[in-house]
Amino acid sequence: MHPPVQTNQVKQQALTLGFHKVGIASVIEPIAEVERLQAWLNQGYQAEMAWMANPRRQDIRQVMPEVQSVICVALNYYTPHERREGAEYGKISRYGWGRDYHKVMHKKLKAFSTWLQAQGEGIQARYYADTGPISDKVWAQRAGIGWIAKNSNLITREYGSWVFLGEVLTNLELTPDSPHTEHCGTCTRCIEACPTDAITEPFVVDANRCIAYHTIENRAEQLPENIELKGWVAGCDICQDVCPWNQRFAQETDVEAFQPYPGNIAPKLSELAELSEEKWNEQFTASALRRIKPQMWQRNARKNLKEL
Repeated sequence: MHPPVQTNQVKQQALTLGFHKVGIASVIEPIAEVERLQAWLNQGYQAEMAWMANPRRQDIRQVMPEVQSVICVALNYYTPHERREGAEYGKISRYGWGRDYHKVMHKKLKAFSTWLQAQGEGIQARYYADTGPISDKVWAQRAGIGWIAKNSNLITREYGSWVFLGEVLTNLELTPDSPHTEHCGTCTRCIEACPTDAITEPFVVDANRCIAYHTIENRAEQLPENIELKGWVAGCDICQDVCPWNQRFAQETDVEAFQPYPGNIAPKLSELAELSEEKWNEQFTASALRRIKPQMWQRNARKNLKEL
């Protein structure tokens, strides 16, 4: 349909709502990245994450048949706090330090979608932030937000990879941005720094070997003996911490909600090993870390204590 609203107005509204980056991709035929995803699935690198094989992830029209454009947004979540040194402390990935990013992103995305639909009759808008079968990073690269790095994270020039991604699917035909070019060059720091060799080759991460996968997604009572957690109890930031783009361009977010909750920067392994349902409820209110259930926190902490 002919847009009753101009592309630049759409982008300006996204920035007004507080998103740090916005870009647009038009929906064309299936792309090379789909083949990359299928090859990854064929290797079994998704481990127990069965939802990664959802066929809708490979064809966005199955998510929304009328979709013409994907408006991609990014929100910087970096805060410059440092983890406390000492083997008695567990390490939590930066993305989970503050308020649940789903709540923050969804509030902004809902406001954005509501505004978009109000711009004209028949305008459709459907939003996602890590909540539907959308290949977020693929679309973000297509929309010029950043590029998929060798550690499979999306890197932006302005904020490094410390960004949350979201999308609004719409039936509007908006002017697309040029896809972002890749700027990892010959750098292999992320690959070399991964203690479990989870990055099997550039751009390919085997979840079966990934500390972040095992601490957050693995529901088993015991974690594999051959995977050392190296102090991590929720996620893992090693491949992001060593990235030159992050070291050079990370800047503090202006989103107050992403400032760390007390106890998330330096939790004690001994306390997590005995974490009760009550304490879990209290410590991880409105947190993305609620995905990790009390018994998983206990398991992760105890495995780290055994590694000492």
